[in-house]
Amino acid sequence: MSSFGLGDLAQTFLLQRRGAALKADMTRLNEELTTGQVSDVKSVLAGNVSYLSDIEGDLRTLSGYKVAGTEAAQYASSAQTALSRIDASATNLSSALLTIASNTVGPVLDQMSADAESEMTAIVSALNTSSAGRSLFAGAATDRAALNSADTILADLRAAIAGNTTPTDISTAVDQWFDDPAGFSASAYVGSDASIAPFQVSEDEQVAVDLKANDAVFRDLIKGAALAAIAADDSLGLDGVEQQELLSIAGQDLFSAKDDLIATRGALGAAEARIDTIATQNAARDTSLQFAKGALLQADPYDTATQLEAVQFQLQSLYTITSRMSGLSLVNFIR
Repeated sequence: MSSFGLGDLAQTFLLQRRGAALKADMTRLNEELTTGQVSDVKSVLAGNVSYLSDIEGDLRTLSGYKVAGTEAAQYASSAQTALSRIDASATNLSSALLTIASNTVGPVLDQMSADAESEMTAIVSALNTSSAGRSLFAGAATDRAALNSADTILADLRAAIAGNTTPTDISTAVDQWFDDPAGFSASAYVGSDASIAPFQVSEDEQVAVDLKANDAVFRDLIKGAALAAIAADDSLGLDGVEQQELLSIAGQDLFSAKDDLIATRGALGAAEARIDTIATQNAARDTSLQFAKGALLQADPYDTATQLEAVQFQLQSLYTITSRMSGLSLVNFIR
């Protein structure tokens, strides 16, 4: 009977192939033991990867909502900081204006008007605040400031009320200019009348942070400061008593507007709380999905270690066989 065997070269290739396979298995098992997850996903899931695909899709979606939530929180926080600055300016100015004594002299009144202009500038600056390159109070026009400068606003206001000479007439003319769509909103506000789009922070949740510098609350605050700022204008021809009266009206306007500002800050605070709550819910869902994915792809550490030990033994045995075969010779065989 004839018998067939492998030639030396063929046997060498066979040993090399077996060694490469064992090394690949050892690398795979080492990785599974280190990461705790299987590397051959299709084998573990028996080819049914739809459930895993759904989990990974949800995780990617949650990652997008996390970015949107972070952006919304930053936007709302920056707006709240700006409102805090506005509140401080309005409080300081209204307190000073409402405590004017009847015997206050002209130079002091003039200084109060100068202070009012400074606080107005601070309010306008706060309303022109931007966050991450986006204007906060310009509506959908996030690429530009919401208002012209305080100097420009005062210049337009002075032109609009020219010819009025009594505190009552001046105050009425100022009210009309700020409330008229063709007045403040047309010449001072340079943002958009359209609101910024709400932030999509979850699959079925949107949070709107809709604040524009031409909203009534901000118009009233700027109006009070502007009225106090122009009280010292020589062109109005007011005497000390009339100047005091105009400053007092301005102080009352500011004090009244502060209630609306408090309500605005409260609404924004509620939006911030909602953003934070949804972010927490999204994080909890992300953790749950990560756990489900891990459980689905988890490698048994005991089984993996056992397989790794077996592969190491096989590889050592292969090296031993290869070493012995390389030492064979015809002379040794004949003996």
